[in-house]
Amino acid sequence: MNAPVRTQTETPATDFARRHVGPSPRDVEVMVEAVGAKNLEALIGEVIPPSIRLARPLALPAALSETEALARMREIAAQNQVFVSLIGQGYHGTVLPPVIQRNVLENPAWYTAYTPYQPEISQGRLEALMTFQTMVADLTGLPIANASLLDEATAAAEAMTLARRAAKSKAAGFFVDRNVHPQTLAVLETRAAPLGISLVVGDPDKNLEPEAVFGALLQYPDTFGAVRDPRAVIEKVHAAGGIAVMAADPLALVLLVPPGELGCDVAIGSTQRFGVPMGFGGPHAAYMAVRKGLERTMPGRLVGLSVDSRGNPAYRLALQTREQHIRREKATSNICTAQVLLAVIAAMYAVHHGPEGLIEIARRVHRHAAVLAAGLRRLGVTPLAGAIFDTVTVPVGDRQADILSRAREARINLREIPAGIAGPEAAIGIALDETTGEAVIEAVWRAFSGGGALRYDEVAGTADPRLPPGLVRTSAFLEHPVFHKYRSETEMMRYLRKLSDRDLALDRAMIPLGSCTMKLNATAEMMPITWPEFSSLHPFVPAEQAKGYALLADELSRMLAEITGYDAVSLQPNAGSQGEYAGLLAIRAYHASRGEEHRTVCLIPASAHGTNPASATMAGMTVVVVGCDRDGNIDLADLRAKAAAHAEKLACAMITYPSTHGVFEEAIREMCETVHANGGQVYLDGANLNAQVGLARLGDYGGDVSHINLHKTFCIPHGGGGPGMGPIGVKAHLAPFLPGDASRPGATGAVSAAPLGSASILPISTMYVLMMGEAGLRRATEVAILSANYVAKRLAPYFPVLYRNGKGRVAHECIVDPRALKESTGTTVDDIAKRLIDYGFHAPTVSFPVAGTLMIEPTESESKAELDRFVAAMIAIRKEISAIEEGRMEVGASPLRHAPHTVHDLADDDWSRPYKRAEGCFPDGVDRLDKYFAPVNRIDAVYGDRHLVCACPPVSAYGG
Repeated sequence: MNAPVRTQTETPATDFARRHVGPSPRDVEVMVEAVGAKNLEALIGEVIPPSIRLARPLALPAALSETEALARMREIAAQNQVFVSLIGQGYHGTVLPPVIQRNVLENPAWYTAYTPYQPEISQGRLEALMTFQTMVADLTGLPIANASLLDEATAAAEAMTLARRAAKSKAAGFFVDRNVHPQTLAVLETRAAPLGISLVVGDPDKNLEPEAVFGALLQYPDTFGAVRDPRAVIEKVHAAGGIAVMAADPLALVLLVPPGELGCDVAIGSTQRFGVPMGFGGPHAAYMAVRKGLERTMPGRLVGLSVDSRGNPAYRLALQTREQHIRREKATSNICTAQVLLAVIAAMYAVHHGPEGLIEIARRVHRHAAVLAAGLRRLGVTPLAGAIFDTVTVPVGDRQADILSRAREARINLREIPAGIAGPEAAIGIALDETTGEAVIEAVWRAFSGGGALRYDEVAGTADPRLPPGLVRTSAFLEHPVFHKYRSETEMMRYLRKLSDRDLALDRAMIPLGSCTMKLNATAEMMPITWPEFSSLHPFVPAEQAKGYALLADELSRMLAEITGYDAVSLQPNAGSQGEYAGLLAIRAYHASRGEEHRTVCLIPASAHGTNPASATMAGMTVVVVGCDRDGNIDLADLRAKAAAHAEKLACAMITYPSTHGVFEEAIREMCETVHANGGQVYLDGANLNAQVGLARLGDYGGDVSHINLHKTFCIPHGGGGPGMGPIGVKAHLAPFLPGDASRPGATGAVSAAPLGSASILPISTMYVLMMGEAGLRRATEVAILSANYVAKRLAPYFPVLYRNGKGRVAHECIVDPRALKESTGTTVDDIAKRLIDYGFHAPTVSFPVAGTLMIEPTESESKAELDRFVAAMIAIRKEISAIEEGRMEVGASPLRHAPHTVHDLADDDWSRPYKRAEGCFPDGVDRLDKYFAPVNRIDAVYGDRHLVCACPPVSAYGG
């Protein structure tokens, strides 16, 4: 960490920063001149208040070349030991089909895409997510599934709060099967406490008092492998007006009666074992499926089927699209992301194998488990459960340490279960998976026997199936043609290519989304995530097998702490929303430690991202809104007044800085001092950290805690809407209250299932910082600010720029305001967004934070040529609006209203529009050779919500 820092003039020819930053040194000079600044440093001085400027270089290691950084990651990875892990607890070895690894996980057409808020250019990933939803609905036997959640444990917590909203029962308790996965229980405990939910943990058959709870969570099969019939318990819950939730293993559901057929209301779980590596805990796509009637209270994203302007079917997000921005503190959840890339992998795994392939895998896994159990019985060890799917748990008493040690000598991890957890004796759990072979099972027997070995084939003939007869699945699943068409690799490869061709991702063009920082996700950064040393570790392996991950976490945490000015960092939150939540829990725990549990008021500016108030509510806080002035700044007088009025109960203020409006507010230090003076803590939302790295530090000018979006500032790709990572940094006084093991004094408990959240993608951000170094990171921030001011300056004569600071500057993003054009011409912000597709661009952020506007963030990674191409497109669109202003064109007949134009328009025999076909399909400046065509015309959003279809049509819809 104390390595010398190379200056910009000393950087080697292999300097990665020169390739990460789009504009060349000469381009930077031209752009600086265009914005009217003396030089780049002078521009930064006009953007960032001097009172918060960092006066020294960041103390970071010298920048490494790509080759050097990859070598460093190899050193770190080599300290992890890849054993065969049969630990289970919802994490299993799996085989990622190479055709999916190469064409999805390692393909920038998939991993650089953004959330499908512009559905016309997202049809490929939306179709893949519809396939995911169909897969989940079929396997669970419930009609409606969402497009993924963050992990199984947080999905269980979301199901708990859904049950509270939907249940007829008004009881305050929620029952949890004592045999759920322990990490699930840990997250439930964290989530329940601030909401006043009383968890009742016990045996569903013995301890459930239905009248005392509004719902119940059952594990199927349970964490120790037992498969029990839940129907009687579900009936009791329903009779008392409660909601029944089941956490179910999707591979087990291939062979077991699905939750929907058992009467369950909500099913949740993880699709990790559908081809997604364990990755020391993530990222993995959790799922949620619900019975009819609960779809409008379901958290997360839901892909639905609608129609476009030609009446052709088209996919879009339905119902919950950005509900946090609409309902704010009344939102059903703070989740604004999903695990799209991982959901796509899981869906394509099902497409690749089809139902017959999944049945074969599931039967093989179960057969192995039955043989394992039979062999253990021969060795004098009796499994706890007779009916199992893939997991055998056996009591071993004081033999536990010896058996575990012998297994580790064979490079096999088994689950260590203390006495009193699965039964009075210490026990060992053995969870098999699709990678388990006969040799591994024989090695497990040797670990138990301590000497003589059993042979697999001599035991196999005596092993009987262990599925309970009354729970064997008879219903069909995955009947849609998509699960039957692509058996050869040739066809599968072409299908994945076809889907990606329907999308517009960062590999095709600039994605100028404000607040979302769609910057380069460099190839070198992505390479380590598929190395077995990172991808194949179970999150609960012994610590000595994960020394590489410990080192990685330590290095990244220290670099993030230095960059942000905080004293400690937790990497556990696996999304920005989870980071917000974890930070607010830390604040609550801090106040409680001082005997001030009554401090529950959270001040939030009206301009804040919608997850802020939603997170505050989840943390048990009361939201008080602070107004903003006409320039978009927080109204300092209103902040002072409300902080003083709530001084006795003030917990914190959540402030996004630079502001959501794209401006560094001059009074930020005063805002922080005001909150502190009234007993509160300051939560600085790190969503816009890309405007500060190397130039200012959140912890230096008043922040007590911030979340850090690694999927924005630190280059983890958005993946079509996930994965993300939202670590939090805190000042020293909050460090004892970081999320983690609830048994640690002061800790707030787990907020994600795995200790390091989505650990396997942490190498991406580590690589980025290592390759950029201090000078490169600072240069990236400076150019990000320059690029935003360049775009604002170029567009100002055509579209008013809504917010600037006192010197006429914006930060890293700018908001252009076409609202007056709607009044004068009827042209909407959506017309502009869709017309940009014809020019080959994803639209900027639409109608946030101000309805009817466009928020543009060019990032540092886009070249001047690409910025100029975007500006030219916006100017051309403004000229088309002028034609409407001047009466030369009706808005309803204009290219703007008919955008995006598709190949259907190009081939339309009946062209009766008042503009030329070429004008619509090939607007000026668009290269015809490389033209991107959206696969569908403009989508009817209202139709999609009124006619909700969230799964692929049944086979009957296709006719004979």
